[in-house]
Amino acid sequence: MKIKRSIKDEARTKKKSGLRENIEAILVAIVLALFIRTFVLQAFKIPSGSMKETLLIGDHILVNKFIYGIKIPFTHTTIIPIKTPKRGDIVVFEFPEDPEKDFIKRVIGVAGDVVEVHEKKVYVNHKLLNHDHGIYSDPYSFPASVQPRDNFGPVKVPTNSFFVMGDNRDQSYDSRFWGFVDLKAVKGKALIIYWSWDKKNFGVRWNRIGHILE
Repeated sequence: MKIKRSIKDEARTKKKSGLRENIEAILVAIVLALFIRTFVLQAFKIPSGSMKETLLIGDHILVNKFIYGIKIPFTHTTIIPIKTPKRGDIVVFEFPEDPEKDFIKRVIGVAGDVVEVHEKKVYVNHKLLNHDHGIYSDPYSFPASVQPRDNFGPVKVPTNSFFVMGDNRDQSYDSRFWGFVDLKAVKGKALIIYWSWDKKNFGVRWNRIGHILE
């Protein structure tokens, strides 16, 4: 004998089916988001002015984590190397003095390069660094005996390491002070500004959104 299902039973079954589909869709979205964040793109917010005028406080950026290779999550082990950072790249990395913190700076020297700073001028392999990213806000030049900000080196960059500096040269705590960045500590290359909030003037910097970083 066949038992006919009531309208309430059918409605309950459809409701459960719909709920399960929604849960499955949410779980898939979460897994996809975690995959993208772990291996492809990650969002970062700029908290300081060490990269002015390239990056301002309140800029929100996307970092390409895939470009320098695929790493095993929660480790420094690269399983699929693609390429390494080159001079001029803006990179996010674990701060050597506190790996819990992420820093963002520009690569000035790669392995084998000789880096020197003389009276605020940066030299790489004994040639004056020729780009317009660096800015200087303090006319005073400290001697090397006082601090390394304006007179530093020469030093040779070790294997699998990088010498980095902030574009705001007089207001950046970088390789001049604490040394080199290990390749294993590099998380990715800064790609684009997707949002920018000016806290001081309480407004959106619309002209910065979508700006490709270089």
